[in-house]
Amino acid sequence: MSPAYALGSAAAKISRIQVPAAPRTTFNVGVVGGGTSVNSIPTEMFMLVDMRSESPDELRRVDDAFQRIIREAVDEENRARNVSEGRIVGDVKLSGDRPSGTTASSAYLVQAAAAVSRAYGFSPTFEIGSTDANVPISMGIPAITIGRGAGGRSHSLDEWMDVTKEKNVQAGEIVLATIWAAAEAR
Repeated sequence: MSPAYALGSAAAKISRIQVPAAPRTTFNVGVVGGGTSVNSIPTEMFMLVDMRSESPDELRRVDDAFQRIIREAVDEENRARNVSEGRIVGDVKLSGDRPSGTTASSAYLVQAAAAVSRAYGFSPTFEIGSTDANVPISMGIPAITIGRGAGGRSHSLDEWMDVTKEKNVQAGEIVLATIWAAAEAR
């Protein structure tokens, strides 16, 4: 019996979870590890999985599917091999929790940010994302994240962002002007 086989089976099954395009829901097996050498059965394996959704219900659905898959993969491996020296177990631990939510586009904070963005010559776009703003939003406090401009390949090893001095100063000006405009709107 090998926890590596159970983990591999679970990761493959996780890849087949179907999620809706709306509300936007996503998941990723981002880190897999364990074992000590190429010719020994690992005593421990792990994977780090990220799950996010605009909807608490969809997030719960993906998490339920994930939990079921882990149980199934462990049970399948224990049935497939001799367990006289012990059974493998799955130990799922939550390492972070980012709640879902949105700030309405009509909120004073969103409108202030949009006005400042237009004043700087940009056309504001409104997107839902998973950022630190999720925490106050989940508490009923209007919150936004202001984008920094040019960048690409988010969440990949070759992610990039324009960090020239001019862009950083401009980003700071936009944030400060948004804070000022939101304070004046209140």
